[in-house]
Amino acid sequence: MTALTTDARDSGFVTTASQADIAALMLRVSMGILFLVHAGLKIFIFTPAGTAAFFSSLGLPGPLAYLVMTAELLGGIALILGVWTRWVSLALVPILLGSIYTPHGAAGFIFSNEGGGWEFPAFWAVALVVQALLGDGVLSLGRSRR
Repeated sequence: MTALTTDARDSGFVTTASQADIAALMLRVSMGILFLVHAGLKIFIFTPAGTAAFFSSLGLPGPLAYLVMTAELLGGIALILGVWTRWVSLALVPILLGSIYTPHGAAGFIFSNEGGGWEFPAFWAVALVVQALLGDGVLSLGRSRR
């Protein structure tokens, strides 16, 4: 990996982190924030009971909504902090694949379609796999030393 500096005497953050490590940090934090926003939407706007009722209306078990909300909340926090990044990223992929299957799949590909197509959840699932391949990045509590 290439360092971001040509001056080896400088020991600042940018000089000690590779571009891939900074990219992993940016991806990890941005996806963590997105998961917190989605969890917050389900908890504070739709309410847990309303989210469970929506899951039931889709033919899914209502209690699955609580598992999804918990995974989004804890997964988002773990990603932001950089704890178990690879495992958390892979564990969140089924949530996105499930959202493609139900409800977004029937709305077509483009996410701006009525009901929101599966374009965004598919991209997000791929981004999670990329995160799992990249690892923690810099500034993470679970930074594995190679």
